[in-house]
Amino acid sequence: MLDPRHLGRRYGPTRYTVGAEKLKEFAYAIAGGVPSLGFTGTGPPPGLNPLLYDEEAAKQGPYGELIGLPTFAVVFAIAPFGEALCDPELKIDLKLLVHAEQEFELFEPIKAGDRMTSTGVITKLYTRAGKEFLGLTTESTNQHGRLAVRGLWLAVIRACPERGRGAP
Repeated sequence: MLDPRHLGRRYGPTRYTVGAEKLKEFAYAIAGGVPSLGFTGTGPPPGLNPLLYDEEAAKQGPYGELIGLPTFAVVFAIAPFGEALCDPELKIDLKLLVHAEQEFELFEPIKAGDRMTSTGVITKLYTRAGKEFLGLTTESTNQHGRLAVRGLWLAVIRACPERGRGAP
């Protein structure tokens, strides 16, 4: 069983610099295109907003830079969640883990060149229906010290039939 003394345990900081090419590749992939083909002259998937892939259009746009889709936040904001799941103190058997939920609240646009710093804290630990649940809240700030993204993450650790729980 996950020990409740780990409630409030902190992870990070982790750092990530948002690259223009990564933003473009992500946008192409999410829009149904092939990221590597987008840069070979075949053009963007139909309907993709130019602020997500066209640097010239983005410079003329309201943000002055390429911006990321809201779900791009997973690229950097997941790091503290990953640290928690691999924390030897928690003794989580990753073979029994299911990534159950994630949600993002955006406060600032994610822009090319942003330097994100992410931290996380365990905010939930509980057992239900023989399964253990771990909730973590992450916050990612940009290089200006402003909160850009808050993430909520939930992992479920299924019971291990041989041992009766998810830890060795």
